[in-house]
Amino acid sequence: LHRHSAEHRMHGALRSQPGAAGRAGWAGTGGKGHQSAPCAARQQCGRVQTSLQERISTSSSPSSTPLHSNGNGLLHSSGVVAGRAVLDSGRLVEAGRFSLNPGDKQKSRLRIFAGTANPALAQEVVQYLGMELGKMNIKSFADGEIYVQVGESIRGCDVFLIQPSCPPVNDHLMELLIMIDACKRASARSVTAVIPYYGYARADRKVLGREAITAKLTANLITEAGADRVLAMDLHSGQCVGYFDIPVDHVHADSVILEYLASKRIPMGELVVVSPDVGGVSRARSFAKKLNDAPLAIVDKRRSAHNVSEVMNLIGDVRGKVAVLVDDMIDTAGTITNAAKVLRAEGARAVYACASHAVFSPPAIERLSSGVFEEVIMTNTIPVLPENVFPELTILSVANILGETIWRVHNSTSVQDLRK
Repeated sequence: LHRHSAEHRMHGALRSQPGAAGRAGWAGTGGKGHQSAPCAARQQCGRVQTSLQERISTSSSPSSTPLHSNGNGLLHSSGVVAGRAVLDSGRLVEAGRFSLNPGDKQKSRLRIFAGTANPALAQEVVQYLGMELGKMNIKSFADGEIYVQVGESIRGCDVFLIQPSCPPVNDHLMELLIMIDACKRASARSVTAVIPYYGYARADRKVLGREAITAKLTANLITEAGADRVLAMDLHSGQCVGYFDIPVDHVHADSVILEYLASKRIPMGELVVVSPDVGGVSRARSFAKKLNDAPLAIVDKRRSAHNVSEVMNLIGDVRGKVAVLVDDMIDTAGTITNAAKVLRAEGARAVYACASHAVFSPPAIERLSSGVFEEVIMTNTIPVLPENVFPELTILSVANILGETIWRVHNSTSVQDLRK
């Protein structure tokens, strides 16, 4: 059996790569090599087998180095073929080209990139994760077109793109779409759009006839660009999650604000949570529940036009208490300022404004710094320009929440546990 298998292997080798004996057998048949080649193969196989037995018997002494055959030549015990170049894999491991630690391999598949909208927040996120921001070349041409190039290999990686659609909204939204497309074409395994502030979220339904539902349109654009998942913070309404046809992880910044309010040590009996309009009642109720079921008040607001509001009446008791106004964003600050004036008129001892997104369109700064607020507490989902900083303003970071959520999504663990 051993001789038969050796003959078979030798016959196959001679047919694929004829040696001197093979070529002689084919040439001496006068065009009938297909009849004499098996005979030549068997003769050559016998000679090779005898040669191997002689070498093995010669190397059986203790002073000899054992030889092994791999079908291509004789190997030394170290696995090195004579006359061939040797690759020193040890130097590559030391240089970091290969990682032998499974945890390092897993970490290397996580890549985080930042757009131009809020690079400071992205830097805080990667610091929380103990990483570095990925390299991405983003620039604008003379006509305003945006150019994006990924500056490193992301093939097979889980990519997270941090880009809020803050003002200028259209530029930053288009930049996000191009970033997603660039990552998909670079063969990323998955692309997650991390959107701390989701623009166009207020156009989430039709109030009047012939209106566009831009929140749904924006969701379609992000999906069609190639995003596999969206990570958003404090959407204007929960129904925006349903506008996406891909998974959405919706996280909230209230834990950061609640922790800061706890440091104020306001007695629970003197605290009341206020919703600046009827649409934000559910948000304010959830906030109040986390403050040991603090009392809830509601400001009835009637809006006559976009960015114009008029307060009608107050539902609830705020006299002698510290009122905490809770909203998802502050744009022109008309709604929250009018609500604060009513709370002051109704006898509130102090008024705090709490919101996640500091849009701060004019004349927001003049209204917020008019003295009606004890403190305005915001987060850094949107960068605040230096000229928009005023004494009553406090900015809290949500980098830890976003960083922890990114890590949990990458490792396929529960994000809902962050709410507990």
